[in-house]
Amino acid sequence: MSSNPNLFSSIQLGALTLLNRIVMAPMTRLRAGNEGVPIAANATYYSQRASAGLIVTECTMISPQSQGYMNCPGIYSLEQIEGWRLVTNAVHEQGGRIFLQLWHCGRISHPALQVNGELPVAPSAIPAEGELYTPNGKQLMVAPHALEIHEIQEIIQDFRKATENARAAEFDGVELHGAFGYLIDQFLQDGSNHRTDEYGGSIENRAKFLLEVVEAVSSVWGGNRVGIKLSPSNTYYSMVDSDPKATFSYTIDALNRFDLAYIHLMEPEAKDLATRDVLHPVVPMFRPIYKGTLIANGGFTKESGNAILAAGNADLVSFGKPFLANPDLPKRFELGAPLNSPNPKTFYGQGSYQPEVGYTDYPFLDRAA
Repeated sequence: MSSNPNLFSSIQLGALTLLNRIVMAPMTRLRAGNEGVPIAANATYYSQRASAGLIVTECTMISPQSQGYMNCPGIYSLEQIEGWRLVTNAVHEQGGRIFLQLWHCGRISHPALQVNGELPVAPSAIPAEGELYTPNGKQLMVAPHALEIHEIQEIIQDFRKATENARAAEFDGVELHGAFGYLIDQFLQDGSNHRTDEYGGSIENRAKFLLEVVEAVSSVWGGNRVGIKLSPSNTYYSMVDSDPKATFSYTIDALNRFDLAYIHLMEPEAKDLATRDVLHPVVPMFRPIYKGTLIANGGFTKESGNAILAAGNADLVSFGKPFLANPDLPKRFELGAPLNSPNPKTFYGQGSYQPEVGYTDYPFLDRAA
């Protein structure tokens, strides 16, 4: 490991040696095939970006109940495992490393997306604000079913099984999606968790679900093949906490005992800062608490990425939209070459155009020249 780290220096990440500290952030693209099975275009997309030190995939459903969007991939069926193996093989053939992001949407769903039209689930029967695309068009989110204790345990086992399936699909590790107002985050923050049992009330109780999921997933593969993404300042989907600094300080400190591959921390977006008073900057605030590897995420450039590494506030930096539009982003950073601009109109696949459009057709530097 370099004593003067920058984006291009190698790093040991758990059991893996990464050639650089440039991480491809998880980005939902809604381009899976039928029944959430990854397709050839997905393999091409990720293999194009294999020069990243680490790729973290788009969020991936751990069960049919976990769905909140159409055209998302899953990791709960044999067909999905085989589809993802196309992706991992393609990335590994290019010398890349890839983690699968595991995901349960919780209340960010709708009966039209659930098996037999059942209600989405959450720690408490509190609806999130906003609409979702469903097979019946845009629909307002509804009050979810508040999970019973035995149902919580079943979901924890779903995370465990999804990790087993990720190993079978030959991923290098998994990342838990504990951010952006999805189920793990819903348990953690008191704006969405009004429970009065062992999974609600105190910070310790609200963090219990997250920590039990981490323990279950780590028991499958070892903590050094597991990461988790957290967003202490997120305001999406009506998320709020009465004391986010205390909530996330406790949680991040508790994660020290698992010897994880990393924690992936999100800085607030401009929208978050404009909406209300949120924690900012996030990564330097929690760096003294967490003893392991930290990935910083949120609007970084080559220059600001190198700066946060040089300051010792992060160990790696993840990039989202720049990687979406620039499959060879590390090369462009290294050469100081211009970047392709992303096209927001094709961020998400809705089935109305070929999956390659705005996905695998962004030019590499040599083709652009």
